[in-house]
Amino acid sequence: MQSPVLVQERETSSGQILGHLTLNKPKALNALDLEMAKIMLDALKSWQNREDVVMVMIDGVGDKAFCAGGDVVSMHQAMKASPDAIPGFLQEFFTVEYELDYTIHTYSKPIIAWGSGIVMGGGMGLLCGASHRVVTPSSRLAMPEITIGLYPDVGGSYFLPRLPGKSGLFLGLTGASINAADARFVGLADLLCADTARENALDAILAHDWLSEDDVSAKLSHLLASFAPEKNEIAHSNVESRQNLIDELCSADSLAEVVQNIKHMQSGDDKWLSRAQKTLSAGSPITAHLVYEQIKRGAELSLADCFRMELIMSCRCGEVGEFQEGVRALLIDKDGTPNWRYSSVEEVPESLIAHFFESPWKQDTHPLSLLGE
Repeated sequence: MQSPVLVQERETSSGQILGHLTLNKPKALNALDLEMAKIMLDALKSWQNREDVVMVMIDGVGDKAFCAGGDVVSMHQAMKASPDAIPGFLQEFFTVEYELDYTIHTYSKPIIAWGSGIVMGGGMGLLCGASHRVVTPSSRLAMPEITIGLYPDVGGSYFLPRLPGKSGLFLGLTGASINAADARFVGLADLLCADTARENALDAILAHDWLSEDDVSAKLSHLLASFAPEKNEIAHSNVESRQNLIDELCSADSLAEVVQNIKHMQSGDDKWLSRAQKTLSAGSPITAHLVYEQIKRGAELSLADCFRMELIMSCRCGEVGEFQEGVRALLIDKDGTPNWRYSSVEEVPESLIAHFFESPWKQDTHPLSLLGE
């Protein structure tokens, strides 16, 4: 049986190594599980200090997805077995996943993340920290956690508040899907390549003499840029053309007002906005509060502190029950009718939201206490 992550060391023409990590669960749209996260983290750590490793590439098997999120089905099983408590499995999964994401963000060598097809949730965590974030015409990026009672984790607390205007808040609340042009516009991708270019781009990287390069990162950007798609393959940005409206909708002084603005906007025949409205309306009111609060707090926090905050939040999500119910409705029973604890954001008590940010550990025993040191 093949490994869920293919770990390869590919030799370049100059004798240096490209470390290649390929997510290998195509039937599950390469959803990230604990074993996969451990394999990737171990490989990155082993390559970090090797002088012969010049760069790393992360991609996924198949054309449908780079990575469609985390393995929330196994999390559901753990939550079901540990009602009203933080499941040990969840704590371990999120600890390893966030350390992996942080390692990608802070890696000393270039990392190419080839984000073609579906890139959601945990896939965004792998993509967003890379130095060379590639999207293609088939790319569809989203943080749709509001549909399962979680929240946009994997560093979302850091990157969402740093997107243009109020687009991060809008995308977090509505789980709206964005295309390659959107990703470039909001700053979640660096390069746009053709869907068919992956193997040719890899061949070109391996054929290049990296030993003679003074600036490997700049040369890599130049090389990847040569594999751009035809202009007629690129869709227009949904966010750019609606940025002023998004800022207007999300600039109210309270979450309740923002939610009402989005729900009651006249979307007409605008399918993208209409889908965003429907997702927010059907989503978890608790998640809406978590999104609002994480973006407010994350705007002032370092990357390491954002991941520490998210580990607290994610463990609390495993304890409170909303996340378990969301996964049940969407992926276990598949009835599409989650029984959210509250029917509106106005009903959610402040004390409950405060609980999601209360650490279950003392400061020096936080599992990510050494992150960034």
